[in-house]
Amino acid sequence: MRHISLTPFGRQPNLAAHLAAQKLAETPAPCADAPDKWALLRDVTAARRALGLGDRTLVVLSALISFYPRTQLADDTALIVFPSNAALSERAHGMAESTLRRHLAALVAAGLVVRHDSPNGKRYALRGGHGGVQTAFGFDLRPLLLRAGEIAALAQAARDSAARCKSLRARVVLALRDAAALADWGQMSAQILDRLDALRRALRRRLDIDALSTLLEAAQTLRQELRNALISDPIAEESGGSDTQIERHQQNSEQDPIESESGMDKAAPPPQPRHNPPLPLELVTKAAPDILPYARGDIRSWRDLLIAAETVRPMMGINTDAWSEAQRVMQPEVAATALACMLQDATRIRNPGAYLRALSAKAAEGGFSPGPMVMALLRRETVCAA
Repeated sequence: MRHISLTPFGRQPNLAAHLAAQKLAETPAPCADAPDKWALLRDVTAARRALGLGDRTLVVLSALISFYPRTQLADDTALIVFPSNAALSERAHGMAESTLRRHLAALVAAGLVVRHDSPNGKRYALRGGHGGVQTAFGFDLRPLLLRAGEIAALAQAARDSAARCKSLRARVVLALRDAAALADWGQMSAQILDRLDALRRALRRRLDIDALSTLLEAAQTLRQELRNALISDPIAEESGGSDTQIERHQQNSEQDPIESESGMDKAAPPPQPRHNPPLPLELVTKAAPDILPYARGDIRSWRDLLIAAETVRPMMGINTDAWSEAQRVMQPEVAATALACMLQDATRIRNPGAYLRALSAKAAEGGFSPGPMVMALLRRETVCAA
Protein backbone atom coordinates (compact mmCIF):
# COMPACT_ATOMS: atom_id res chain seq x y z
CA MET A 1 0.00 0.00 0.00
CA ARG A 2 1.38 3.42 -1.00
CA HIS A 3 0.98 6.26 1.48
CA ILE A 4 2.52 9.72 1.14
CA SER A 5 2.52 11.70 4.34
CA LEU A 6 1.14 15.19 3.94
CA THR A 7 3.60 16.86 6.29
CA PRO A 8 7.35 16.47 6.77
CA PHE A 9 8.75 15.14 10.00
CA GLY A 10 9.91 17.52 12.74
CA ARG A 11 10.07 21.27 12.32
CA GLN A 12 10.54 21.31 8.55
CA PRO A 13 8.07 23.73 6.92
CA ASN A 14 5.30 22.34 4.75
CA LEU A 15 6.07 24.25 1.55
CA ALA A 16 3.83 24.52 -1.52
CA ALA A 17 6.53 22.77 -3.56
CA HIS A 18 6.40 19.84 -1.14
CA LEU A 19 2.64 19.49 -1.55
CA ALA A 20 2.94 19.79 -5.36
CA ALA A 21 5.53 17.03 -5.42
CA GLN A 22 3.30 14.82 -3.28
CA LYS A 23 0.42 15.38 -5.69
CA LEU A 24 2.70 14.44 -8.59
CA ALA A 25 3.81 11.31 -6.77
CA GLU A 26 0.20 10.16 -6.47
CA THR A 27 -0.49 10.65 -10.20
CA PRO A 28 -0.96 7.39 -12.19
CA ALA A 29 2.23 6.30 -13.94
CA PRO A 30 2.30 6.45 -17.76
CA CYS A 31 1.99 3.22 -19.75
CA ALA A 32 5.23 3.87 -21.63
CA ASP A 33 8.26 1.62 -21.28
CA ALA A 34 10.07 1.89 -17.96
CA PRO A 35 13.03 4.29 -18.37
CA ASP A 36 16.60 3.29 -17.63
CA LYS A 37 17.58 4.96 -14.37
CA TRP A 38 21.11 5.84 -15.52
CA ALA A 39 19.92 7.23 -18.85
CA LEU A 40 17.40 9.29 -16.89
CA LEU A 41 20.20 10.54 -14.64
CA ARG A 42 22.16 11.62 -17.74
CA ASP A 43 19.11 13.53 -18.96
CA VAL A 44 18.76 15.23 -15.57
CA THR A 45 22.44 16.16 -15.77
CA ALA A 46 21.99 17.68 -19.24
CA ALA A 47 18.88 19.60 -18.09
CA ARG A 48 20.32 20.63 -14.71
CA ARG A 49 20.16 24.37 -15.39
CA ALA A 50 16.50 24.19 -16.43
CA LEU A 51 15.76 22.16 -13.30
CA GLY A 52 17.76 24.47 -11.04
CA LEU A 53 20.23 21.81 -9.89
CA GLY A 54 23.93 22.04 -9.10
CA ASP A 55 26.62 19.44 -9.64
CA ARG A 56 26.74 18.43 -5.94
CA THR A 57 22.97 17.92 -5.95
CA LEU A 58 23.37 15.57 -8.91
CA VAL A 59 25.92 13.56 -6.92
CA VAL A 60 23.30 13.04 -4.19
CA LEU A 61 20.66 12.08 -6.77
CA SER A 62 23.07 9.54 -8.28
CA ALA A 63 23.64 8.09 -4.81
CA LEU A 64 19.88 7.83 -4.21
CA ILE A 65 19.27 6.14 -7.56
CA SER A 66 22.01 3.63 -6.86
CA PHE A 67 19.92 2.23 -3.99
CA TYR A 68 17.10 1.34 -6.39
CA PRO A 69 17.61 -2.40 -6.97
CA ARG A 70 16.79 -2.59 -10.71
CA THR A 71 18.00 -0.81 -13.81
CA GLN A 72 14.54 0.14 -15.14
CA LEU A 73 12.29 2.30 -12.98
CA ALA A 74 9.02 0.44 -12.31
CA ASP A 75 5.96 1.74 -10.51
CA ASP A 76 6.12 -0.28 -7.29
CA THR A 77 7.10 0.06 -3.64
CA ALA A 78 10.79 -0.37 -4.55
CA LEU A 79 10.75 3.22 -5.85
CA ILE A 80 10.98 4.31 -2.20
CA VAL A 81 14.62 3.98 -1.15
CA PHE A 82 15.55 4.23 2.50
CA PRO A 83 19.35 4.49 2.92
CA SER A 84 20.77 5.99 6.09
CA ASN A 85 22.67 9.25 5.97
CA ALA A 86 25.89 7.30 6.56
CA ALA A 87 25.22 5.02 3.56
CA LEU A 88 24.26 7.99 1.38
CA SER A 89 27.37 9.89 2.43
CA GLU A 90 29.55 6.91 1.50
CA ARG A 91 28.07 6.71 -2.00
CA ALA A 92 28.25 10.51 -2.35
CA HIS A 93 32.04 10.32 -2.00
CA GLY A 94 32.14 11.18 1.68
CA MET A 95 29.88 14.23 1.56
CA ALA A 96 29.25 15.78 4.99
CA GLU A 97 25.80 15.06 6.44
CA SER A 98 24.92 18.74 6.74
CA THR A 99 25.73 19.21 3.04
CA LEU A 100 23.87 16.02 2.23
CA ARG A 101 20.69 17.28 3.89
CA ARG A 102 20.88 20.55 2.00
CA HIS A 103 21.10 18.82 -1.38
CA LEU A 104 18.35 16.37 -0.48
CA ALA A 105 16.13 19.37 0.24
CA ALA A 106 17.09 20.80 -3.19
CA LEU A 107 15.97 17.58 -4.88
CA VAL A 108 12.64 17.74 -3.06
CA ALA A 109 12.19 21.41 -3.99
CA ALA A 110 12.95 20.59 -7.64
CA GLY A 111 10.17 17.99 -7.63
CA LEU A 112 12.43 15.04 -8.49
CA VAL A 113 11.96 13.11 -5.23
CA VAL A 114 9.38 13.13 -2.43
CA ARG A 115 9.97 12.55 1.26
CA HIS A 116 7.97 9.67 2.67
CA ASP A 117 8.64 10.24 6.36
CA SER A 118 8.05 7.64 9.05
CA PRO A 119 6.39 8.51 12.38
CA ASN A 120 9.79 8.96 14.03
CA GLY A 121 11.59 10.43 11.01
CA LYS A 122 13.77 7.35 10.45
CA ARG A 123 14.14 5.60 7.09
CA TYR A 124 13.21 1.93 7.07
CA ALA A 125 10.88 -0.65 5.53
CA LEU A 126 8.12 -2.82 7.01
CA ARG A 127 8.14 -6.32 5.56
CA GLY A 128 5.34 -8.86 5.31
CA GLY A 129 5.29 -12.52 6.17
CA HIS A 130 7.05 -13.55 2.94
CA GLY A 131 9.86 -11.02 3.36
CA GLY A 132 8.52 -8.56 0.80
CA VAL A 133 8.39 -4.82 1.49
CA GLN A 134 4.89 -3.72 2.45
CA THR A 135 5.58 -0.12 3.44
CA ALA A 136 8.80 1.87 3.09
CA PHE A 137 9.76 5.20 4.60
CA GLY A 138 12.43 7.21 2.81
CA PHE A 139 12.77 9.05 -0.51
CA ASP A 140 10.26 8.29 -3.24
CA LEU A 141 11.74 8.29 -6.78
CA ARG A 142 8.34 8.14 -8.44
CA PRO A 143 8.44 11.78 -9.62
CA LEU A 144 11.45 10.83 -11.76
CA LEU A 145 9.40 8.09 -13.40
CA LEU A 146 6.45 10.41 -14.00
CA ARG A 147 8.59 13.27 -15.36
CA ALA A 148 10.86 11.12 -17.53
CA GLY A 149 9.38 12.45 -20.77
CA GLU A 150 9.56 16.07 -19.64
CA ILE A 151 13.15 15.62 -18.45
CA ALA A 152 14.15 14.01 -21.76
CA ALA A 153 12.69 16.98 -23.67
CA LEU A 154 14.52 19.46 -21.44
CA ALA A 155 17.75 17.51 -21.88
CA GLN A 156 17.44 17.49 -25.67
CA ALA A 157 16.76 21.22 -25.71
CA ALA A 158 19.83 21.80 -23.52
CA ARG A 159 22.01 19.63 -25.81
CA ASP A 160 20.74 21.45 -28.90
CA SER A 161 21.45 24.80 -27.28
CA ALA A 162 24.96 23.68 -26.28
CA ALA A 163 25.68 22.49 -29.84
CA ARG A 164 24.42 25.79 -31.25
CA CYS A 165 26.57 27.77 -28.81
CA LYS A 166 29.61 25.66 -29.70
CA SER A 167 29.05 26.29 -33.41
CA LEU A 168 28.56 30.04 -32.91
CA ARG A 169 31.65 30.27 -30.69
CA ALA A 170 33.75 28.50 -33.33
CA ARG A 171 32.56 30.92 -36.01
CA VAL A 172 33.36 33.89 -33.76
CA VAL A 173 36.87 32.53 -33.10
CA LEU A 174 37.50 32.10 -36.85
CA ALA A 175 36.18 35.58 -37.66
CA LEU A 176 38.36 37.14 -34.96
CA ARG A 177 41.40 35.17 -36.13
CA ASP A 178 40.89 36.45 -39.69
CA ALA A 179 40.42 40.00 -38.41
CA ALA A 180 43.58 39.77 -36.28
CA ALA A 181 45.61 38.52 -39.26
CA LEU A 182 44.29 41.33 -41.47
CA ALA A 183 44.90 43.96 -38.78
CA ASP A 184 48.44 42.72 -38.20
CA TRP A 185 49.30 42.70 -41.89
CA GLY A 186 47.70 46.05 -42.59
CA GLN A 187 49.15 47.72 -39.45
CA MET A 188 45.79 49.09 -38.51
CA SER A 189 45.06 51.96 -36.13
CA ALA A 190 44.82 51.66 -32.37
CA GLN A 191 41.05 52.14 -32.58
CA ILE A 192 40.67 49.01 -34.73
CA LEU A 193 42.93 47.04 -32.38
CA ASP A 194 40.86 48.20 -29.39
CA ARG A 195 37.68 46.94 -31.05
CA LEU A 196 39.37 43.62 -31.73
CA ASP A 197 40.56 43.30 -28.12
CA ALA A 198 37.08 44.14 -26.81
CA LEU A 199 35.54 41.35 -28.89
CA ARG A 200 38.19 38.90 -27.68
CA ARG A 201 37.52 39.79 -24.05
CA ALA A 202 33.77 39.35 -24.54
CA LEU A 203 34.36 35.84 -25.89
CA ARG A 204 36.00 34.75 -22.62
CA ARG A 205 32.68 34.90 -20.78
CA ARG A 206 29.99 32.23 -20.77
CA LEU A 207 27.53 33.55 -23.35
CA ASP A 208 24.11 32.37 -24.45
CA ILE A 209 22.95 32.00 -28.05
CA ASP A 210 21.69 35.59 -28.37
CA ALA A 211 24.93 37.07 -27.00
CA LEU A 212 27.06 34.84 -29.24
CA SER A 213 24.98 35.78 -32.29
CA THR A 214 25.50 39.47 -31.53
CA LEU A 215 29.23 38.89 -31.02
CA LEU A 216 29.47 36.97 -34.30
CA GLU A 217 27.80 39.81 -36.18
CA ALA A 218 30.24 42.33 -34.67
CA ALA A 219 33.26 40.12 -35.49
CA GLN A 220 32.13 39.60 -39.08
CA THR A 221 31.50 43.33 -39.48
CA LEU A 222 35.01 44.13 -38.26
CA ARG A 223 36.53 41.50 -40.57
CA GLN A 224 34.67 42.91 -43.57
CA GLU A 225 35.75 46.46 -42.72
CA LEU A 226 39.38 45.32 -42.62
CA ARG A 227 39.01 43.51 -45.94
CA ASN A 228 37.48 46.55 -47.60
CA ALA A 229 40.17 48.82 -46.17
CA LEU A 230 43.00 46.60 -47.41
CA ILE A 231 41.48 46.02 -50.85
CA SER A 232 41.03 49.76 -51.40
CA ASP A 233 44.38 50.69 -49.81
CA PRO A 234 46.14 53.08 -52.25
CA ILE A 235 49.57 51.76 -51.20
CA ALA A 236 48.55 48.21 -52.05
CA GLU A 237 47.11 49.38 -55.37
CA GLU A 238 50.31 51.25 -56.21
CA SER A 239 52.55 48.32 -55.36
CA GLY A 240 50.46 45.44 -56.70
CA GLY A 241 47.64 46.80 -58.82
CA SER A 242 43.89 46.60 -58.29
CA ASP A 243 41.75 43.49 -58.55
CA THR A 244 40.65 44.63 -62.01
CA GLN A 245 44.26 44.89 -63.15
CA ILE A 246 44.98 41.39 -61.86
CA GLU A 247 41.94 39.99 -63.69
CA ARG A 248 42.91 41.79 -66.92
CA HIS A 249 46.44 40.45 -66.65
CA GLN A 250 45.08 36.91 -66.37
CA GLN A 251 42.67 37.27 -69.29
CA ASN A 252 45.36 38.62 -71.65
CA SER A 253 47.88 35.94 -70.73
CA GLU A 254 47.52 34.14 -74.09
CA GLN A 255 48.15 37.29 -76.20
CA ASP A 256 50.73 39.38 -74.30
CA PRO A 257 54.19 38.59 -75.74
CA ILE A 258 55.89 39.42 -72.45
CA GLU A 259 54.31 36.28 -70.97
CA SER A 260 55.78 33.90 -73.56
CA GLU A 261 58.87 31.93 -72.64
CA SER A 262 60.82 33.29 -75.60
CA GLY A 263 59.92 36.87 -74.78
CA MET A 264 61.26 36.50 -71.25
CA ASP A 265 64.53 35.02 -72.51
CA LYS A 266 65.18 38.30 -74.41
CA ALA A 267 64.40 40.52 -71.44
CA ALA A 268 67.13 42.66 -69.92
CA PRO A 269 68.64 41.63 -66.56
CA PRO A 270 66.21 42.74 -63.84
CA PRO A 271 67.13 45.50 -61.38
CA GLN A 272 67.49 44.80 -57.66
CA PRO A 273 64.07 43.52 -56.50
CA ARG A 274 62.07 45.10 -53.69
CA HIS A 275 61.37 42.51 -50.97
CA ASN A 276 57.75 42.40 -49.88
CA PRO A 277 56.94 41.11 -46.41
CA PRO A 278 54.83 37.93 -46.55
CA LEU A 279 51.17 37.99 -45.60
CA PRO A 280 49.94 36.02 -42.57
CA LEU A 281 50.11 32.33 -43.46
CA GLU A 282 46.56 31.71 -42.16
CA LEU A 283 45.25 34.34 -44.58
CA VAL A 284 47.01 32.71 -47.54
CA THR A 285 45.70 29.22 -46.82
CA LYS A 286 42.19 30.60 -46.27
CA ALA A 287 42.24 32.41 -49.61
CA ALA A 288 43.86 29.51 -51.52
CA PRO A 289 42.79 26.24 -49.85
CA ASP A 290 43.34 24.17 -53.03
CA ILE A 291 47.03 23.83 -52.14
CA LEU A 292 46.29 22.12 -48.81
CA PRO A 293 45.93 18.57 -50.25
CA TYR A 294 49.47 18.79 -51.68
CA ALA A 295 51.07 19.35 -48.27
CA ARG A 296 52.65 16.57 -46.22
CA GLY A 297 50.17 17.20 -43.44
CA ASP A 298 48.89 20.48 -42.02
CA ILE A 299 50.43 23.70 -43.31
CA ARG A 300 51.66 25.29 -40.09
CA SER A 301 54.72 27.17 -41.33
CA TRP A 302 56.03 28.84 -44.46
CA ARG A 303 58.32 25.85 -44.96
CA ASP A 304 55.24 23.60 -45.19
CA LEU A 305 53.75 25.91 -47.83
CA LEU A 306 57.01 25.93 -49.81
CA ILE A 307 57.14 22.13 -49.78
CA ALA A 308 53.54 21.98 -51.02
CA ALA A 309 54.32 24.54 -53.73
CA GLU A 310 57.37 22.53 -54.84
CA THR A 311 55.14 19.44 -55.09
CA VAL A 312 52.40 21.05 -57.17
CA ARG A 313 54.67 23.23 -59.31
CA PRO A 314 55.56 20.55 -61.95
CA MET A 315 51.89 19.55 -62.20
CA MET A 316 51.06 23.12 -63.21
CA GLY A 317 53.69 23.10 -65.98
CA ILE A 318 56.10 25.47 -64.22
CA ASN A 319 59.70 24.49 -64.93
CA THR A 320 62.59 24.69 -62.48
CA ASP A 321 64.10 27.83 -64.01
CA ALA A 322 60.85 29.83 -63.71
CA TRP A 323 60.34 28.68 -60.13
CA SER A 324 63.92 29.43 -59.09
CA GLU A 325 63.72 32.88 -60.68
CA ALA A 326 60.44 33.61 -58.84
CA GLN A 327 61.93 32.59 -55.49
CA ARG A 328 65.06 34.68 -56.11
CA VAL A 329 63.20 37.82 -57.17
CA MET A 330 60.16 37.68 -54.87
CA GLN A 331 61.47 35.85 -51.80
CA PRO A 332 60.46 32.17 -51.38
CA GLU A 333 57.43 32.96 -49.16
CA VAL A 334 56.00 35.47 -51.63
CA ALA A 335 56.63 33.10 -54.56
CA ALA A 336 54.82 30.28 -52.72
CA THR A 337 51.92 32.66 -52.00
CA ALA A 338 51.69 33.64 -55.66
CA LEU A 339 51.77 30.01 -56.76
CA ALA A 340 49.04 29.06 -54.28
CA CYS A 341 46.85 31.87 -55.64
CA MET A 342 47.57 30.75 -59.20
CA LEU A 343 46.53 27.19 -58.32
CA GLN A 344 43.32 28.50 -56.75
CA ASP A 345 42.61 30.45 -59.96
CA ALA A 346 43.97 27.78 -62.34
CA THR A 347 40.91 27.79 -64.64
CA ARG A 348 41.66 31.43 -65.63
CA ILE A 349 45.38 31.00 -66.36
CA ARG A 350 46.26 29.30 -69.64
CA ASN A 351 50.06 29.20 -69.21
CA PRO A 352 51.08 29.17 -65.52
CA GLY A 353 54.80 29.11 -66.36
CA ALA A 354 54.62 32.26 -68.47
CA TYR A 355 52.30 33.87 -65.93
CA LEU A 356 54.77 33.25 -63.10
CA ARG A 357 57.62 34.68 -65.19
CA ALA A 358 55.53 37.79 -65.84
CA LEU A 359 54.92 38.18 -62.10
CA SER A 360 58.66 37.76 -61.48
CA ALA A 361 59.43 40.51 -63.98
CA LYS A 362 56.88 42.77 -62.31
CA ALA A 363 58.38 42.00 -58.89
CA ALA A 364 61.86 42.79 -60.18
CA GLU A 365 60.63 46.26 -61.08
CA GLY A 366 59.15 46.67 -57.61
CA GLY A 367 55.59 46.53 -58.91
CA PHE A 368 54.26 43.25 -57.49
CA SER A 369 52.74 42.37 -54.13
CA PRO A 370 50.72 39.20 -53.43
CA GLY A 371 48.27 41.15 -51.28
CA PRO A 372 45.78 42.08 -54.03
CA MET A 373 45.76 38.49 -55.34
CA VAL A 374 44.96 37.12 -51.88
CA MET A 375 42.35 39.77 -51.15
CA ALA A 376 40.67 39.22 -54.53
CA LEU A 377 40.30 35.51 -53.74
CA LEU A 378 38.96 36.31 -50.26
CA ARG A 379 36.46 38.75 -51.68
CA ARG A 380 35.34 36.20 -54.27
CA GLU A 381 34.84 33.66 -51.48
CA THR A 382 32.72 36.17 -49.56
CA VAL A 383 30.55 36.88 -52.63
CA CYS A 384 30.07 33.14 -53.29
CA ALA A 385 29.17 32.50 -49.65
CA ALA A 386 26.58 35.29 -49.77
